[in-house]
Amino acid sequence: MKLTKLLLPTMITSVALSAAVASEPTAKYPEVDMKAARALGDAFASVAERVKPAVVSIHSSKTVKLRHLDLRLPFGDDFPLHEFFNDGSLGNPLRTPQREYKYHQGGLGSGMLLDRDGHILTNSHVVSDVDQIKVTLADKRSFEAEITGSDPRSDLAIIKIKGQVPNDLPVVELGDSSAARVGEWVLAIGAPFGYEQTVTAGIISAKGRANVTNSEMLQDFLQTDTAINPGNSGGPLVNLDGRVIGLNTIIATSIGQNAGVGFAVPINMAKQILPTLLSGGKISRGMLGVAIQDLSEELAKQFKAPNTKGVLVTQVTVNSAAAKAGIKVSDVILRYDGKPVEDVNHLRNLVAATAPAAKVELVLLRDGNELRVNAQVGELAAQPALAANKSDQTAEGMDLGLTVEPVTAANAREYGFDQGEGLVVTDVEAGSAAATASIQAGELIMEIDRLKVTTPAEYRQALANVKDTALVLLKTKDGGSCFMVVRVK
Repeated sequence: MKLTKLLLPTMITSVALSAAVASEPTAKYPEVDMKAARALGDAFASVAERVKPAVVSIHSSKTVKLRHLDLRLPFGDDFPLHEFFNDGSLGNPLRTPQREYKYHQGGLGSGMLLDRDGHILTNSHVVSDVDQIKVTLADKRSFEAEITGSDPRSDLAIIKIKGQVPNDLPVVELGDSSAARVGEWVLAIGAPFGYEQTVTAGIISAKGRANVTNSEMLQDFLQTDTAINPGNSGGPLVNLDGRVIGLNTIIATSIGQNAGVGFAVPINMAKQILPTLLSGGKISRGMLGVAIQDLSEELAKQFKAPNTKGVLVTQVTVNSAAAKAGIKVSDVILRYDGKPVEDVNHLRNLVAATAPAAKVELVLLRDGNELRVNAQVGELAAQPALAANKSDQTAEGMDLGLTVEPVTAANAREYGFDQGEGLVVTDVEAGSAAATASIQAGELIMEIDRLKVTTPAEYRQALANVKDTALVLLKTKDGGSCFMVVRVK
């Protein structure tokens, strides 16, 4: 009986609700206009159908030889029995006899067919330092390939199909990356994780990205949220016209796969050197011979610059194009060959794109005054000169908190600096102004507030004139240099 009482109200309520629902008219939903969505989908499909046949998968392999297989206990040198297991007199029971071992490393990337002669554009890192290259076309045909030209500075390479080249090769159409707009749709085509002929879609997230990878590489990347993963490298980034505007190259991720931030080398950078790469020639780039750093608001005030546009010269190489043109440390480079200089990366790319021996005009700011100089650009060596990579910082403290000593004939080799070049930092007080500004032991103090310091007396005199901030010209242990703004009391 109790069960019936509990269920009956529920049953009555259900019936009432059912009747109420039945009595209402059938709901009408607004018709959604799907034309725009279908048109975008059709555009994606059309571009994919057009470009995919010219995209190839690149398989590389390399044989690595080892003299022995070193098997050790998974403990560090502080393991109590370390001496027993690794003492040469007792032998190492965990080490196999000396012999040669071989193992094969494999790599996978992507590329695009440029012409019907079988030339393929890809990333340099996809095909560098390998023994064998095989390309697989969209129709599954496979061919051996060889490197025609490679340029690690731009991470670009041309490979070519070996032997008889088919006469029916499809090719890509190159676009204009400078015309790409942030927010426009793009497609990436490649072989992520080995899944060949994969198409992903996204937008251009940003242009002109730099400081993405090591400092030796020229960087002016297109950034995209199009899914790019291992295996996409060297594949095309195309716009909705089906034209290639970039080569998918790098991803920013902490997990080794797509995190929505990918970078592509703009196709216009490739166009500049394609003729040389196709002919197997040497890529020559200009060099000015300066170390430079970006201007912060604080540095702009120190050097009387109207804003943070331009770059600050922190080092001038002896006998370089800059030295011969009269450029000096503390100059601010405002314009290069008629173009306003935005920042360090912008000037670096402008100079690199200049042919060696070309004559250019530079507009400088020196002590608040503009002046023009003419320079004959030099040639960038195989290993680029080190540029400053420290950003200026501001620090609080009673003094700099440094212990310094002169560079003498006796210690010049130890520190790696020239005699009389400046004062070597031998100790940095914890929590001091210098420590907060990231000045480190082993670096060289060359100037304080534009005064050269080579002796402790000059150092003390320079600090005695400091009021609120000290502008320190620092030479780092790797040979680069930069200005640091250190605030003192």
